Amino acid sequence: MKLFGKRAGRAEARPALSRSGAALGAWPPSYEAQVRDGYARNAIAQRAVRLIAEAVGSAPLIASDPALAALVRGRVGGVALTEMVATQLQLHGNAFVQVLRDAEGAAAALYPLRPERVAVEPDAGGWPAAYLYRVGARTTRLGADPVRPEVIHLKLCNPLDDHYGLGALGAAAAAIAVHNAAATWNKALLDNAARPSGALVYEPGDGSTLSPEQFQRLSREMEQGFAGATQAGRPMLLEGGLRWQALSLTPADMDFVELKAAAAREIALAFGVPPMLLGLPGDATYANYREANRALWRLAVLPIAHQVLDGLAQGLGGWFADASLAVDLNRVPALSEDRERLWGMVSAADFLSADEKREMVGVGR
Repeated sequence: MKLFGKRAGRAEARPALSRSGAALGAWPPSYEAQVRDGYARNAIAQRAVRLIAEAVGSAPLIASDPALAALVRGRVGGVALTEMVATQLQLHGNAFVQVLRDAEGAAAALYPLRPERVAVEPDAGGWPAAYLYRVGARTTRLGADPVRPEVIHLKLCNPLDDHYGLGALGAAAAAIAVHNAAATWNKALLDNAARPSGALVYEPGDGSTLSPEQFQRLSREMEQGFAGATQAGRPMLLEGGLRWQALSLTPADMDFVELKAAAAREIALAFGVPPMLLGLPGDATYANYREANRALWRLAVLPIAHQVLDGLAQGLGGWFADASLAVDLNRVPALSEDRERLWGMVSAADFLSADEKREMVGVGR
């Protein structure tokens, strides 16, 4: 009996953001295109992801083995391994870390693979048997040994898929599309003297109407020269009998500023970042930046960090006995007040032994 539904090939593309230069509302089919439009071209999404990923990459660690800590603290292309993995988890929902071995078979280095290039190869029962890594026309098969795997697969929860996780990029897609479109529209208006579109009215004075050929020509010229966000507000040269009648709302009526701010707050919500830390107006949930930063660590950074560190420790358990990795909460500045309160409560608990107190505050683990 199959425990999981078998699926072939790569994970299907998730809804994401409109391609650069494509019609607004068109969803790109590939993850690479989604990242270009949703991460590389959107300041809010990029900053939200980087706030979390950089915090994970710089978090102080507690490791069961110094060699394990050195392996996890490695850098790939100048970027911390844990920062790269946290970025991939947020955007794609999956991170695949290849374990590179030395001549003796020991784990020598960890290398994060591009998640959109990896496909899970299930066995007859639906369990992952191997991972196929495709680069161009070349495909490399990497084993999924349960004790010493060639690839450690980390993923976020996805209730609709047995093998692939679900990132936040798809959930933020609509808000990112609105944010990008509003920015493009506003820039087009500014480039063209901020004049909104309207309608042409034919008033010849003799009661005549446009011929079908004239109507088609004007319609074609309007569509080619003035329709769309990139053509917004272009000045027009009118022939005799034509009058310009503004019909659309002004930028003030449409309130693009508030529209962009609302979309930006929704993007921040999708990635779990307090809007205050992104400089967004209209958010008074937290009294100050210190409280917002503490909320960022509690609600976003630590869950991702635990996902990354626990997954790496479990995957490397075949090389390091009783492998464990965790964030050293006592050395995180943003959590100093929380830890101070915890230490105070533990110190005042006279009914606890010294060993129990040390365990509660995470000292000596």
